[in-house]
Amino acid sequence: MIFVVDDEANNRLLLKTYLTAEGYDVRFARNGQEALRTVSDIQPDVIVLDVMLPNMDGYDVCRELKASEEFKYIPIILATALRGNEERIRGIEAGADDFISKPYNKVELTTRIKSLVRIGTLYRALAEKVEELEIAKKKLNKLAVTDGLTDLFNYRAFQHRLHLEIQRSKRFGLPLSLLMIDIDHFKRYNDTFGHPAGDTLLREFAEMLRTHVREVDCPARYGGEEFVLILPGTAKQSALIVGEKIRNLIQETDFSGTRVTVSIGIASYPEDTDTRDMLITLADQALYRAKEEGRNRTILCPDTGVQK
Repeated sequence: MIFVVDDEANNRLLLKTYLTAEGYDVRFARNGQEALRTVSDIQPDVIVLDVMLPNMDGYDVCRELKASEEFKYIPIILATALRGNEERIRGIEAGADDFISKPYNKVELTTRIKSLVRIGTLYRALAEKVEELEIAKKKLNKLAVTDGLTDLFNYRAFQHRLHLEIQRSKRFGLPLSLLMIDIDHFKRYNDTFGHPAGDTLLREFAEMLRTHVREVDCPARYGGEEFVLILPGTAKQSALIVGEKIRNLIQETDFSGTRVTVSIGIASYPEDTDTRDMLITLADQALYRAKEEGRNRTILCPDTGVQK
């Protein structure tokens, strides 16, 4: 498909005669505004664009087309009766792929169009490959930071995110809390209902966690049946409220005809510690106490002063 943009009827008729004789389908626009309005429906292989158009000249039309993600790979031939270098420089700056002088020479015109049709085909193939590579890159990046079963952040991504959040908290003088969450008696659940049911439980729990926290919070799978939740801007007592909300929500949820509970340990920055590793250790110790004291409870890190 060749898209001719020319306001002169004689030029349009001449180009139609030349190009249809070469087997091309030809569409027309009489001015720049019409061209920009209809190019999306036409999806041409090449655009032959007259420089001298009413209201909006060919340079401006070319510039706008080349600035568009949808049209930037369509080859454009600028047609002009002017022969100075200044016009060619303006055309190059506007993004034109080729130039042709008026009045048109049939052999020159068809030769240039055939060449640009091939180039346009290569452009589109290249653009498709680039898009495929970008999609593959995004998928790989996601896989690198995502737990395959639950689709939450994985352990590595959690560690990195916690580091960033602590640095942000230090910079702005804000608190931060970490919840360590363990599904009680998960091994017994697996033994009773089977590993596929256990995997389903983990996925459902992860989805519940994701949908019941703030957008700024960061849930992640720590390993096995253990999960973590980073709460930026959240002090210890507020984190306790969040932990209890999660604990109550879990114990009231029907998981395929059965109920489970969770134990939760909480530590906070800077109240308990000012380092990432110690924050994880203290939250884990609080979780251990929750299990020792009977499970299905939320325990705060003991207030023993800031630990390094």
